[in-house]
Amino acid sequence: MPTQKSSDAKATPAKPERKKWIKKSPVEVVFEQADKLKGEIAELEGQLAAKRRQLQKFEEARKLFESA
Repeated sequence: MPTQKSSDAKATPAKPERKKWIKKSPVEVVFEQADKLKGEIAELEGQLAAKRRQLQKFEEARKLFESA
């Protein structure tokens, strides 16, 4: 016995219009990729610095436990 589909599935909201496509030169593409990589590197360096601080705290705690 087939199930009835609700009419809500067909009532989808209107899609917003897409931005106009602008052709980029290969140089612009390379510059954008370089900027994107710089941003990713900066984010990862921030995460690495936070993990190093956390490791330092654990090492200090370890010294306290070993000395007791």
